[in-house]
Amino acid sequence: MITVVGIGADGWDGLPAASRRAVEAADVLMGGPRHLELVPAKAERVAWPSPLLPALPGLLHQYAGRAICVLASGDPMFYGIGTTLARLLGAENVKVLPQVSSLSLACARLGWPVERVRVVSLVGRPPEALHAAAGPGRRLVVLGADAGSPSMVAGLLTQAGYGPSEMTVLSDLGAATEDVRQATADAWTGQAASPLNVIAVECAAAPGIEPLPASPGLPDTAFEHDGQLTKREVRAVTLSRLAPQHGELLWDVGAGAGSIAIEWLRVHPSCAAVAVESRADRAAAVRRNADRLGVPSLRIVTGRAPDALTGLPTPDAVFVGGGATAPGLLERCWSALRPGGRLVANAVTLETEAVVAAWYGRLGGDLVRLAVQRAAPVGGFTGWRAAMPVTIWSVTKGDAE
Repeated sequence: MITVVGIGADGWDGLPAASRRAVEAADVLMGGPRHLELVPAKAERVAWPSPLLPALPGLLHQYAGRAICVLASGDPMFYGIGTTLARLLGAENVKVLPQVSSLSLACARLGWPVERVRVVSLVGRPPEALHAAAGPGRRLVVLGADAGSPSMVAGLLTQAGYGPSEMTVLSDLGAATEDVRQATADAWTGQAASPLNVIAVECAAAPGIEPLPASPGLPDTAFEHDGQLTKREVRAVTLSRLAPQHGELLWDVGAGAGSIAIEWLRVHPSCAAVAVESRADRAAAVRRNADRLGVPSLRIVTGRAPDALTGLPTPDAVFVGGGATAPGLLERCWSALRPGGRLVANAVTLETEAVVAAWYGRLGGDLVRLAVQRAAPVGGFTGWRAAMPVTIWSVTKGDAE
């Protein structure tokens, strides 16, 4: 059994009795150098190596059989080592004694309801995730990675059109050196008072900025593309058929601009996606789109399907937006899909439609055709201009298939 003790910036004095006893009873104390300096115990002290995750299993094996106590910031189960140890060893082998988290402390200082804020961590994570979290009226708590994090947050917000957002930078929360500084994102200068900081943001859009919706069907102008883009109305229907759920993985095959994978990821931070695109220039545009729209976690595979699908993790849903006529592509996607997973294929050409119709005849599912018309000038008047119709086939894989 490994004990994980959360410790605040106030150190030993702020620890409750149970946490103190756990530290005093340890043969080995593990943690960052800053945490190890906060406690007076006589146990052997082991500072975390860098990088930590690859070395952690061997380190735990090295000290197996001894009473190990791990020190962590605040609540170890809040973006902390506690979740890593529970995943690695099993929750039954890890005892966690939490302290107040930086999120709770920040909300307590500001009078914000904890359940109504969205958290973004910059610790070991791409900062572009902030783009998906920002929205008019939203309150964010951003966990800083270093003293320069507030400047990074301010720059990202201003770049995205949220320069008027009020930022409150809280450093060394709970310590005697606690510091609070405020400014709008477009006026922020300098660094935080300490590398230990959180940035509270009250999002406000600049005049003229049209915020992106949280629902599927972003404007086509939100994506960089060369014409290979699943258009807005078709995209919204396609995503409704893909039906993203918490924690699920999508394959976006023939990604084009990556719009389907990107909107899948924007549904919830726990969702994952792989975009497969044969052209390197389009794959580069997919990366830029994903970063700008706040989903830097999108994995991009540059290669031609079905060969490029080899070795990818088992998907919960597959979207085939291009290349459905390639020999073996739909077979590979269908066989890879887990039971209960969804396959959606869109067809524009007659050739692709024939392939999709054959699969529909074999497996059933749902087959629909969408025809979208948009109002456009016709001389001095207004008329309807039709986009190319799109056939959408969707099917769910049964347990026996």
